[in-house]
Amino acid sequence: MTHSAGATSALTNFHADRAVLVLEDGRAFTGRSFGARGVTVGEIVFNTGMTGYQETLTDPSYHRQIVVMTAPHIGNTGINDEDDESRKIWVAGFIVRDPSPRPSNWRSERSLESELEAQGIVGISDIDTRALTRHLRERGVMRAGIFSGEELIDPSGRDLPVADLVHKVLAAPKMAGADLAREVSTDQAFTIEPQGERRATVVAVDLGIKSMTPLRMAERGIRVHVVPSSITIEEITALEPDGVFFSNGPGDPGAATHEVELLREVLDRKIPYFGICFGNQILGRALGYGTYKLNYGHRGINQPVLDRETSKVEVTAHNHGFAVDAPIDGESIAPHDGGRYGRVVVSHVGLNDNVVEGLRALDVPAFSVQYHPEAAAGPHDAAYLFDRFIDLMQNNGVAAANEEK
Repeated sequence: MTHSAGATSALTNFHADRAVLVLEDGRAFTGRSFGARGVTVGEIVFNTGMTGYQETLTDPSYHRQIVVMTAPHIGNTGINDEDDESRKIWVAGFIVRDPSPRPSNWRSERSLESELEAQGIVGISDIDTRALTRHLRERGVMRAGIFSGEELIDPSGRDLPVADLVHKVLAAPKMAGADLAREVSTDQAFTIEPQGERRATVVAVDLGIKSMTPLRMAERGIRVHVVPSSITIEEITALEPDGVFFSNGPGDPGAATHEVELLREVLDRKIPYFGICFGNQILGRALGYGTYKLNYGHRGINQPVLDRETSKVEVTAHNHGFAVDAPIDGESIAPHDGGRYGRVVVSHVGLNDNVVEGLRALDVPAFSVQYHPEAAAGPHDAAYLFDRFIDLMQNNGVAAANEEK
């Protein structure tokens, strides 16, 4: 078989740009390097959103995860300096089918690939992401590695066998049991001032918070003190909050001992509480329920959820691989310490698989949801939850005043 000079050049370039994705079960995909060259390992997950890749990349909940975008064309709108959800890209690696050769959007300031290169994020393109996603749906999320450049060859210049690459993947830590919130949390507290007249003050514990979340609260007149995950209850109460918020974040809620104990201190003082995503799982554990790892999780901006209080179906943004194990139907007594937190209901359920998507305590002022009402990126169906938090804080203030009388 012969090749023209152009074809030979293309083959040579492909070999130089070659990247290999290897899963811990031995499945391998060969494509092109996208972003930085080198090696990265982590838990591989897929995101079904057709847009919002910049918000996905900068979501701290993806710390130590390699993200597969199921939408085939990624990078069309480039990267700007306004849509980041945190201070940097957090994904361990990035996988796309067809990256845009050039961005086309009036807000774009640089290309997706140049941003990945600048931040040292190893990626791969030109693989069958549909086949990869189906594999993960059937086998479940697992560890994986992306290898490119010198990481694909041994000292003699020969290609490393897939078995050697699998061995490197298996050396990576698993997500189960990982305590990661402290790795992504802010080091220094900061305050987001309310827009307009102040209606409430909230302490937001940063477990991997997205920047849009305190902004959504500030839009409603809330002064938000964003604080490190290591904060104590004494430091929280010193800020005299009307409510406490726990954010989204990475890792296994079963390993978050400090956060669970801190929330119990909040519940004991009957300070109104609202939690999102990881904050929902922490509330579940604080109440005494268990958590478990989903087979492949929910990640995307098109997940249907039923709000049982209103019977409305919301299309919502998700990013979670763990869920709360609580009775779905009717009231239950929170198991912790003989039921000292009273009655609890599952307020929201996922319509795809009946996973618990929200909790509401009936005897202490606390509620949470497993998804992302801040909608960055995603639909705005669940934005009312921030208003519900304000109502809870205001009603709790009235109740406290009546108790004092």
